Amino acid sequence: MDERELRAFLSIATIGRMDMAAKALGYSQPAVSYQIKCLEQNLGYKLFTRDSTGARLTREGQMILPSVRAALMLFDGIREASPRRSAVAFPA
Repeated sequence: MDERELRAFLSIATIGRMDMAAKALGYSQPAVSYQIKCLEQNLGYKLFTRDSTGARLTREGQMILPSVRAALMLFDGIREASPRRSAVAFPA
């Protein structure tokens, strides 16, 4: 699992619709659906129930929501605390 998958999960959980979450993230709806599919496969359970009105968290999705929020707060905190890299190149 990666940050993009977690951000997609949180956006859908907050907005309740994959298409609107994709728009908010600046991704296509198929890309967000794929990110959720990958996250669900990695975790081994469904995170949302989907229907024509949107997407709702499953019990398992509700259980991981606080941890996803905390993880994304850590990512954001690390980014804010890191010095800006100007022209410094780092080996890949």
